[in-house]
Amino acid sequence: MAKLTLTTFVSLDGVMQAPGGPEEDTTGGFEYGGWLVPFADEGMGTFMDEVFDRAGAFLLGRRTYDIFSAYWPEVTDPQDLIASRLNTLPKHVVSTTLTDPAWENTTVVRGDVPAEVARLKERTAEGELQIHGSGTLAQSLMAHDLIDEVNLLVHPVRLGGGRRLFPDGGRPTAFELLGARTTGSGIVINTYRPAGRARFGTFEPGA
Repeated sequence: MAKLTLTTFVSLDGVMQAPGGPEEDTTGGFEYGGWLVPFADEGMGTFMDEVFDRAGAFLLGRRTYDIFSAYWPEVTDPQDLIASRLNTLPKHVVSTTLTDPAWENTTVVRGDVPAEVARLKERTAEGELQIHGSGTLAQSLMAHDLIDEVNLLVHPVRLGGGRRLFPDGGRPTAFELLGARTTGSGIVINTYRPAGRARFGTFEPGA
């Protein structure tokens, strides 16, 4: 069974909306698209190559799929690891409206999405089943304990508004830190594994 992983870019205040460009996602009047770009560096590129090199298939929300499918098929350099993985490996897009995806090797996931994703994990024989971005999808799957590992690339910028990966509400959850590194531009890359429900306590006097 494949491990389902989530890789996403976030700001210091947890915003994940439109990291790659001003027009990427303006939902809710978001005006700060492209906040990742000033910090993109070799260290970030190296980590992302490592992530994509482990991919066996991709699971994407509709918005992320539309962004990726408009860009990556145009990248034809065989030495570009990310493009080669995205353009050739199976892609599963969660959508209620997409009927005839043009990007090669794409299938549409609909209906009982958590159940379908659980089956995709079982059917992905090699590599990771990877989510990139796709915040709404990621939140729904975390609520069903389906995501096995989270790569957070935390950028040194505060945005003050926008869609967050961890919104208010939801079950308090603990995570185990599996790995950490920092890039030259100050991106902190942490890899976490869910570790059950969060626990709480108090410091006793004199402890």
